[in-house]
Parts: sequence; C-alpha cells; structure tokens
Amino acid sequence: MKRSNYITRQGWQVLDDELKYLWKQERPKVTQAVSEAAALGDRSENAEYIYGKKRLREIDRRVRFLMKRLDELTIVYPQRQQAGKIFFGAKVGLLDDDDKAIDYQLVGPDEFDVSVGKISIDSPIARALLGKQVGDEVVVKTPQGQRYLEVVSIDYDFSSF
Repeated sequence: MKRSNYITRQGWQVLDDELKYLWKQERPKVTQAVSEAAALGDRSENAEYIYGKKRLREIDRRVRFLMKRLDELTIVYPQRQQAGKIFFGAKVGLLDDDDKAIDYQLVGPDEFDVSVGKISIDSPIARALLGKQVGDEVVVKTPQGQRYLEVVSIDYDFSSF
C-alpha cells in the first residue's frame, strides 16, 4: 500500500530538526572520530574506525532518506471550515464498545506513534473516521475483528500556522 505524503506542521518540523542535527552535529562529530581512529594506524583491527565508518554510512543513509522524504511531503494545515468533521490533523475523542475513552490524532505515516495517540491517516481506524461528526458511530475492521467506536469530540490545532 502506498504511503500518504501528508504531514502536520509539527511532524515536518521534527523530521527537519533530525536532518539538521544529523548533518550539522552528528556527522561532523563521527567524521572527526573516524579521522582520529584512522590516524592510529592499522584500520583492519581498529574497532573505533570500523564502528565509525559503519555509523557514518547509517547517518548518510538517513540523511538521504530525510532529504528525499521532506521534498515529497505536503504540510497540511487545518482549515476553520473543517471544524465539526474529522479530517487530517484532527484530534478525536472516541468511546469503544466497553465505554473506554480513546484519544487519537490523525497524522501522516511519517509521524504516527500509537503510544502517544497519533495514528496514521492510512490506518483502518483513521480511514473509517474520515468525514465523521460527533455522535457518529463507526465500525472498523481490524485484524483482531470488528471494533465499534463512537465519536465524542473533534478538535483541531488552529495555532499551528
């Protein structure tokens, strides 16, 4: 399944900050350590040199990925006319079958983190919620079976732009 190229402003900033950190701080530090380790002589048995080169490849791979991905992404800003309906970026309060409260924010696939309530717009739950309003009930087909959810609140962060 193809990933969406949407991201919140906050999510884009996190990726951009990671790119800047890797490029301007981490990479120069590791490059310096590799240079110092190389100056010690025999590189074939030099653990610092071997690890440093490996870490440099990891950093470069992540930097290339982030540069490409940031170019592909579209920052989605919430619009006032979206209020009352669930769209990308919405913070949604739900009740499940057992009247347990669940809070989710619908975000891009590059920023989802279920442990803090951020779910990907590409997930089955997010797809089922799109366009719904407070009071609507949705049935979500998950690998564990069907889940019934009721929308109890919808909120957007209009201060993010």
